[in-house]
Amino acid sequence: MHRQQLQSKLAQHTPADDNEADMLQQIIDFVAAEPECFERSLQKGHITGSAWIIDLDAQKTLLTHHRKLDRWLQLGGHSDGDADTLAVALREGREESGLDQLAPVTPAIFDVDVHLIPARGNEPAHYHYDVRFLLRADSNAPLVISSESKDLAWVELAQAEALAPDASILRMIRKTHALRG
Repeated sequence: MHRQQLQSKLAQHTPADDNEADMLQQIIDFVAAEPECFERSLQKGHITGSAWIIDLDAQKTLLTHHRKLDRWLQLGGHSDGDADTLAVALREGREESGLDQLAPVTPAIFDVDVHLIPARGNEPAHYHYDVRFLLRADSNAPLVISSESKDLAWVELAQAEALAPDASILRMIRKTHALRG
């Protein structure tokens, strides 16, 4: 029962390309097979919720320089048992940025990604089945860097391509450009 909301949103998501379509199917299969998919304790992997935050004009995105991974990424994190992935994305976006005025552009999924998280300490390598939502915020609002980040920055979309050249980030940048027409 607790997986139905996510399963419904996944079924309605239209992937941007074959790579995202493959990852969407991986997430659909994972959620169907794993009743504990929202739990961080599921060692092979778990659902995460990410916030692709854009400014009011859709010209910039908010990126975090992730402390553990040492890369610029979108904000987001573990579901920790919460089956409402949009709520997870909003919570993580607020916690990692200090922005209290985050609003979903739509409740629909914006993007999906499956990526391997390397082993660290006593935590084995595992997968994040990442469900991403498009959120909007005022780029003039003050930011608060959390302990999970080295830095936070509002970045013009063109600069974000150079700063974070990961295929999934580039895909979200293309989707953001498409929104603007």
